[in-house]
Amino acid sequence: MLISRNIKMADVIHMNYFTLSVLNRFGIELGFGDKPVEEVCKKHNVDIDFFLEILNTFVDKDYFPKKHLQSFSVKLITDYLQTTHDYYHKVKVPEVESLIENMVDSCYTQKENIILLKKFFDEYKQELLNHTHREEEVVFPYSLAIEEAYQSETPDKSVIELMNNYSIDIFQNEHDDIEEKLFDLKNIIIKYLPQPKDTGLCNRLLFVLFNLEQDIIDHSRIEEKVLVPKIREMEEILVKNFAKK
Repeated sequence: MLISRNIKMADVIHMNYFTLSVLNRFGIELGFGDKPVEEVCKKHNVDIDFFLEILNTFVDKDYFPKKHLQSFSVKLITDYLQTTHDYYHKVKVPEVESLIENMVDSCYTQKENIILLKKFFDEYKQELLNHTHREEEVVFPYSLAIEEAYQSETPDKSVIELMNNYSIDIFQNEHDDIEEKLFDLKNIIIKYLPQPKDTGLCNRLLFVLFNLEQDIIDHSRIEEKVLVPKIREMEEILVKNFAKK
């Protein structure tokens, strides 16, 4: 069932409680009563069409209208990707760290194994930070510059120099699978880690890791299937236009 603008926002959460994280990224707070999606989005100055596309993409893994998503501005797309980065670093990573710390504190016989698990996640945390930092410092500014030149009636020739030094294909070729290491971490817990005294902690940690892994997969899908082809098309048109001059 696709989420539409007339559905109550509260019902959206009941349909799939993982949508809470999406609402958070759009700055939508709870307490909206029985208001429909469209009214809630209007109140929070959220683009309803973009919100619905992201929400349906997030809820239904078979739903991915990349052509429609590509119709939205680069700024709208990169702003969403940026808020997703913030969500990882400010919410999900601290949540995992807290669970691991609790496991260290509650485990008396297998403390060394849990500490190794903590070290493994610390390395992943740094890898995730490097990944998002590169996108925020290089990829997003580059994408916005390309869109600005593309929309300009008289684009500056400096954009050609910019494309000579970098391109969206470089980003795609360097785009590492940061979810792969999360899969390895889950496998360590599932297959090899002796159970701590509080097995509930271990199960909660796995649940959070599964959720984070899927979220990152969805995030990467938007980058690779929406942002990359959109910027590549703009690059090609800019090169052709300058070649005619």
